[in-house]
Parts: sequence; structure tokens; C-alpha cells
Amino acid sequence: MVATALAAALAQAVGVDFEVPDGGETIPLSGFAVVTGLFSVVGIVIAVALLRWSARPAKQFVWTAVSLTAISLLPPLLSGADTATTTALPGAATLHSGCSAAGQSAHGGHLALK
Repeated sequence: MVATALAAALAQAVGVDFEVPDGGETIPLSGFAVVTGLFSVVGIVIAVALLRWSARPAKQFVWTAVSLTAISLLPPLLSGADTATTTALPGAATLHSGCSAAGQSAHGGHLALK
């Protein structure tokens, strides 16, 4: 969560406004942390469910994570926001996915997907 919020703050510092074209509202930095935290919990729930009900949980988790990450890249591209925003939002989503995977590996895979 912290890495994603810091990346968003850095992008904002260099001029990315994170303005959503429909209504002209700006995505707040706290929004990045909240959404990242929410979807981290969703990822843990998916991992636990796959561990319990899948014959190959690790393989299924990778396919699920890659598919959901790819889907998460589409809304910013379809939103009609400016180029800086449509570049920074997928970057934040990819950073979150990478940090989550690295964190799971660094801690020895506490969910131990076998």
C-alpha cells in the first residue's frame, strides 16, 4: 500500500493530476492506499480459497493474478484521461502486483501455495 501511494505521490509531484474526465474529480492519494489495501485482501482471500479447493493452487493463483492484473490495466486506458494519468495508473497497478508477489516470496510464502 505504501509503495503504491508513494508512487502516486511521486507522479503527482512531477505533474500527473489523476483527474477523471467524467466529472473532473481528482483521485486522492489516500484513494490509492485504500484501493491497494482492499485488493490485497481480495488477493489473500483468493489465495486461501485456491489453497483449500484447488489441486494446483500455485498455478491457479498465478493465472488468476496475471488475468486480474491485465483486467485492471484496461479502465485507465478506456477512461479518456490525459496521457500522464493513463500512463501512471497502470504503472501503480503493476507496482502493486509486483510488490505483493515480492512480499509473498520474501516472507517464505506464508500461504504456502503448493
